[in-house]
Amino acid sequence: MATYLLVHGAWHGGWCWTRVSRILRDAGHTVFTPTLTGLGERAHLAGPEIDLDCHIADVLGVIDAEELTDIILCGHSYGGQVITPVLDQRIDRFRAAVWLDAFVPTEGRSLMDGWPPERAQHIREQVATTGDGWKVDPMPPEYFGVMRDEDAKWVTRRCVPQPIKTFSQAVHLTGTWESVPTKIYLLAEHHPNSSFDRFSVPLSEKPDWDVRTVAAGHDVMIDTPELLAEIFQELA
Repeated sequence: MATYLLVHGAWHGGWCWTRVSRILRDAGHTVFTPTLTGLGERAHLAGPEIDLDCHIADVLGVIDAEELTDIILCGHSYGGQVITPVLDQRIDRFRAAVWLDAFVPTEGRSLMDGWPPERAQHIREQVATTGDGWKVDPMPPEYFGVMRDEDAKWVTRRCVPQPIKTFSQAVHLTGTWESVPTKIYLLAEHHPNSSFDRFSVPLSEKPDWDVRTVAAGHDVMIDTPELLAEIFQELA
């Protein structure tokens, strides 16, 4: 049996993994789905000081407190910005890592550094005018192509604003993360506003990466949980 550590994306929480984690646990696996500080059921902890380092520490805290080893790690979307430095700092704890329609960060750059300048400016203006100077409003589920209406309503109810420092703080990497034994990139082919092929295409040319497409919108774990769980169990 395997141990899975699943890290959600921006504005979400551990709740988004409910369907996948149920399948994995029913198959006898151990699954951790931490919610990053200031999001989900931890939204009451949100504040302008919450940054990327805090979210990295959230995940490292689970690994260390639970004394996890031989982990299969997954980061969805913004979660790729979190799991990559986690791998860098605890590389000996991992069996495999999956970037699920996710950012793959570059040393010294923030997530916002990779956005088109007009989008970054739009976010800064929204934060200044309606976000109390620090809160980034969630994108609507239609933007990500959530496939069923009832799921879109669920995502709308559960997503919360996220502190801008989690997007604007630069990541620091040594490159150690690249030595994780198995690296998979999953590109959601029904994400209507995707730009993640800027990661999947160059990674597909590297012999130590397994790059695949999945027939789902951006929230793959919500749209096609059975398919995602099947891929995860391949790694077990």
